[in-house]
Amino acid sequence: MSEQEGAAVALLKRAVELDMAKRYTESLVCYKEGLQLFLEVVQAVTEKEKKAKYRTKASEYLDRSEKVQEIVTREKELGRYQEHYKIEANTEGHGLQELFGRFLDSSVTLVKVEDPYIRAHHQVINFLRLCELCVRECPALASIRLLTGKCPQQGAEQERKLNELKTSLAGRGVNLVIEFSDTLHDRQVVFDSGWVVKIGRGLDIYKAPEGKMALGAFDLKLRKCLETTVDIFFQVI
Repeated sequence: MSEQEGAAVALLKRAVELDMAKRYTESLVCYKEGLQLFLEVVQAVTEKEKKAKYRTKASEYLDRSEKVQEIVTREKELGRYQEHYKIEANTEGHGLQELFGRFLDSSVTLVKVEDPYIRAHHQVINFLRLCELCVRECPALASIRLLTGKCPQQGAEQERKLNELKTSLAGRGVNLVIEFSDTLHDRQVVFDSGWVVKIGRGLDIYKAPEGKMALGAFDLKLRKCLETTVDIFFQVI
């Protein structure tokens, strides 16, 4: 098995696992990426019998991905789409791209982040990383709204960092609105395209890296996580 074929099989296997777990939005991403790789493998096969077998398999995966898309579309239209899953303690692979990337596109103009703990330095950095991802993936993004709690010990430093980020985003044509609440408890990220992602621990789900020069220091996908739950909804606008 070639490296490309192995990657395609791994992605399609993961797509089926997510499909069976009813994590349909993630499943669709894996189906799409896996099928793209697998079809390239099929094109390179010269043996007729093997090529026909691979084409049949690709058709099966494509049919299932289309059915999953139909499920997502139907449930979205009815306003009752929902996913729920748990991030287990010490697992990796849950970077911001994996959590939010599939909901970011040209339809997003506003992102609302409600998280009472964008206070400590590492929490502000996680929020900064989310802002970077949104700016990169949402070409029509115009505004990000943050509702968080005021740090009782270092409130001035917290505001300084957030205002510095506000200035940086303004340079990209994105307005950052910062509001503070003493009673905020729930944590969610809301996109004006209709998608809502609720994470039990908010953005603060990552354990500290094992060292400043250790893997995971910068790439959150390689960082071990704390246990938390993730709920995904679609609100009809």
